Amino acid sequence: MSTAPPDLSGVGEPPFRDALRRLPGRVWVISLGILVNQVGNFLPVFIVLYLTQGGHSAGAAGLVLGASGIGRVLGNAVGGHLADRIGRRWTIVLSAVSTSGLTAGVPFLGPLPVIVAVVGLIGATSQIYRPAAAAVLLDSVAPTNRQRLAAFGVFRFAMNIGAALGGVVGGVLAGTSYTGLFLANAAACLLFGSVVAVLLRDAPRPPSVRVGPDARTERAMGYRQALADRTLVRFLLMTALAEFVYVQSTVGLPLHVGEVGLDERDFGLLIGFNGLLVLLLELPITGVVARYRPEYVLAVGNLVTGAGLALTGLATDMALLAATVLVWTLGEMMNSSISQARLGSLAPAGMVGRYQGLHGVAYTIGTGAGPLVGGAVYAVGPWALWAVVGVAGLLSAQLSLPRRRAASAPPKGPDA
Repeated sequence: MSTAPPDLSGVGEPPFRDALRRLPGRVWVISLGILVNQVGNFLPVFIVLYLTQGGHSAGAAGLVLGASGIGRVLGNAVGGHLADRIGRRWTIVLSAVSTSGLTAGVPFLGPLPVIVAVVGLIGATSQIYRPAAAAVLLDSVAPTNRQRLAAFGVFRFAMNIGAALGGVVGGVLAGTSYTGLFLANAAACLLFGSVVAVLLRDAPRPPSVRVGPDARTERAMGYRQALADRTLVRFLLMTALAEFVYVQSTVGLPLHVGEVGLDERDFGLLIGFNGLLVLLLELPITGVVARYRPEYVLAVGNLVTGAGLALTGLATDMALLAATVLVWTLGEMMNSSISQARLGSLAPAGMVGRYQGLHGVAYTIGTGAGPLVGGAVYAVGPWALWAVVGVAGLLSAQLSLPRRRAASAPPKGPDA
């Protein structure tokens, strides 16, 4: 597919604030929807407490979480395919309605195998919307770096606000009734689907650049075609490594907090500090990094995140730990919106959903493997985990950079 390359340099683009003001209504609709969805996204946070307080063992809870993790990987892959086949709007509605129905039934489930199966299905259905939502943002704005970053910045801000409110509301509901908690979760999903069904309209699909058998062959290949893109595969490896590094903030960090004589309250304060920084500074930082090429911003962000988390192993009190949180949160904020905006510049017409779906798969693999690998390495020795984190941060930074072409290779076109 030969199309003009998007402008990634930011030269000649309007200021970031102007890009925010010019965002079309579809960006605000999908951001409103994700705000509602995140406020009521209780099940992933409270399912372990629900199971253990209901008499199930920690091992049983781990089995349920494992099923949910597998479902999340599959859900992103299915969602990317559906977003390109049936459209963004109905993919999101399907995800929201099916998740709502399944979640409403959780408090009425009996045997553990049934709980495992249903929560695994919820893991899948709850992720189907994600590639479609990202595709909505990319469909809605001009293919320039700042416009894409503005769209994802607003979306991320709504998601973070919703998650912060959801933690408070969920804690209140869980203290009252788990049945009410899961029914409220189901209602939020249904409201999310209703907002999208009523207010969102799919953007017109771009005209096909090719016609005839070649175009039909490309469509039939689907994910196989996407994975033939070496730049995409490199990006996916980077994503998985970067998420492995970042998830150590919920694995290695609490283990280290206990190791140096601090307690759960101190860990909560550190995570609260991270959340406060993200809410206050992520959108302004996104505006700053919008001036630079996304590949280099991603590289610096991954390097800073890896360094900040690796330095955790040297911090022995709250002041030093807070300093490391500040460092890795800065890296997180640099990468959060620009990662999917960068991916949007790689996807050819008709494949945006699949590219975003593969991104979701890589993201979920990284966050799923992180606790398992991180915990195992920490058991060998805390120093080993922080060394692995530092190396993984370096590798993810290197994978963010453009591939070097051989000196003898002839120059390629813009699609290379």
